[in-house]
Amino acid sequence: MSVRIVDFFVSILSILNAVLDKIVHFLSNTLAKLKKIPYFCTQNLNIEIMKTIVLNQRKERDELLSRPYLTRKSGLDIDMLLNSHLIKLITGPRRVGKSTQALLMLRDKNFAYLNFDNQPLLDAWDANLVMRMLDDVYPGYEYLLLDEVQNLDAWDLWVSELYRMGKNLVITGSNAKMLSSEMATVLTGKYLQIEMLPFSMEEFFDWNKLDLHGLKPEQQAEGRALTDDYMRNGGYPEVVASRPLVRSYLDTLFDSIVWKDVAKRHNVRNITDLNNLAIYLVSNFCNPLSANELSEELGFSSVSTVKRFMDYLHEPYLFYYLSRYNNKLKLMNKAPRKVYVVDNGFVAAKAFAVSENLGRLLENQVFIELMHRGYDTEKTLFYYRSRNDKEVDFVLRKGAHVERLVQVCYDMSSPKTEKREVDSIVECAGELKCSNLTIVTRDEERTIEKGGYTIAVVPVSKF
Repeated sequence: MSVRIVDFFVSILSILNAVLDKIVHFLSNTLAKLKKIPYFCTQNLNIEIMKTIVLNQRKERDELLSRPYLTRKSGLDIDMLLNSHLIKLITGPRRVGKSTQALLMLRDKNFAYLNFDNQPLLDAWDANLVMRMLDDVYPGYEYLLLDEVQNLDAWDLWVSELYRMGKNLVITGSNAKMLSSEMATVLTGKYLQIEMLPFSMEEFFDWNKLDLHGLKPEQQAEGRALTDDYMRNGGYPEVVASRPLVRSYLDTLFDSIVWKDVAKRHNVRNITDLNNLAIYLVSNFCNPLSANELSEELGFSSVSTVKRFMDYLHEPYLFYYLSRYNNKLKLMNKAPRKVYVVDNGFVAAKAFAVSENLGRLLENQVFIELMHRGYDTEKTLFYYRSRNDKEVDFVLRKGAHVERLVQVCYDMSSPKTEKREVDSIVECAGELKCSNLTIVTRDEERTIEKGGYTIAVVPVSKF
């Protein structure tokens, strides 16, 4: 019986060997045929594919150029920028108008265009072939616009090569670390940065054809309505003219940033934890939080994971973290940081809250306004807590000196509230030796004298 079993298995092995021989023979013949295909045929195929991609992107460019746009209030000298040989780097969150700003800068120029938010281009990438196709499609171009270039592997090395070739480059990117890490070594001293954010309140009023700083008496009611609208719904360009879409549009955009710009870019495996952290941060905006507290509250496996995820969520400009001011860097790094979100609309779309917190919405709005003015959470913008635990929302520093303290209070009509806010800013002013004090409110305007200090109370529309 055992001999028959052995014979059976021998027969099976013989059949398998015959099948394998036929497979090997087929693959060998196929490979031989492929080797006979002339090199120029495959090269021509690559050329046609790349030329089609570049031509399609030219159509995309021309269609974008044909649209009407609101000119952003940037204070930039466009001619000076374009005449500079330095790389013009436009950074900021997704969907805030970086590409639009670049197109408006180049609208009347002869410029070539590559959009790297395009998988076919990334899949077919061949740097030398791309440059040949650009010369064919955009003969004699003066400028080269590279949109969302951070999606290209080793993009900084290629951009550095283009810079050495003398190309006049305008680049957009949606990652804060383009400057702090990737570009820091290869392109140091070779670029000018233009940082863009969602519409400021002034730009939001411009969109609605009102002058924020020159409202006529008959426009006051509409102005107050727009002020409240902006505070609650933010200034993302896509929804400033279509407010009913705020929640659905920004809900989708928030998820896209978390999943695409964070989870995919950093190969995050535990996306649930990442998403839970993002929702927690947007729900607790303007509050001081530490990685230790977050790890315990959300059940993370380690504090280091929380810190890493927080850094990831800052990269696409979704969240900012404000340090507590202290002359000793070690103590400043140990203190909890306050969390701010790049646009109030994300709070309306994603925050888990049982009631609207107008005070925090106004504070977040003021923070974003300070970012519009060029303040930096690493060097020039902080919060402060006094030795008696009094807090001021924003410390504005210039060089080694504190130039201004800004407190935010939505409604200061109550004497108790006024005393609390005034006492806090005065005590902090004494410790920081600063006499330039401002309290930003929804609509109050007056002056308060306290403890030898003069405090300007201003409505957010005049801040």
